[in-house]
Amino acid sequence: MSRLLPRILPSTEGKPLPPKDTADAFRAFARDLATGRRTWGAAEADFLAGLFDQLAPEWDTTQATGRDDPLRDALTRGTPLPYGPCLEVGSGTGQFTHLLASAFTTVISIDLSEQMLRQAAGRSPSRVRADASALPVADASIAAVAAIDMLLFPSEIARVLTPDGLLLWINQLGQDGPLYLPTEDVAAALPGQWTAIEAEAGWGSWAVLRRLP
Repeated sequence: MSRLLPRILPSTEGKPLPPKDTADAFRAFARDLATGRRTWGAAEADFLAGLFDQLAPEWDTTQATGRDDPLRDALTRGTPLPYGPCLEVGSGTGQFTHLLASAFTTVISIDLSEQMLRQAAGRSPSRVRADASALPVADASIAAVAAIDMLLFPSEIARVLTPDGLLLWINQLGQDGPLYLPTEDVAAALPGQWTAIEAEAGWGSWAVLRRLP
């Protein structure tokens, strides 16, 4: 069950569109991974870690959108937000850590890429190199998982969230993003029953998903 909110942050000109073939291939992989039709192992993790290690030095200037509209809107209208720590998976260079830190007690930034985490020094105080398919935190210990342009690992997200915890599912480029998954697909992939609030904002979209009792 999802509730769609009206857009309040307009989309401006200049939206950076990734190459269609590349985006289509990544979206297909993301969809198949979330639904269990594709497996995730050391080869996939090493490939992505190496790719983002190469991109890290120029990420902020050549790859990042520089826009935080979807996350800001989610934190404002996706309330109430639970009290406790936030796990920022696929944290990259830490562009959004400060926003998450304004809403949660602690932000733990996790990324596969060592070079991305190095670039995040000064932005993300708590940085851990880890694979999101095996999050290095205890069961039911995290108030929020923030996945910004990130692959979905449903079982791990469900495992680490507290009973009142939530998933912030953010796509900076909306349907044009290379890792975009519709909210209904995210909810269907997560174990159990989930409810969602979602909206478009700026160039992208967001959803806040909560597990039903």
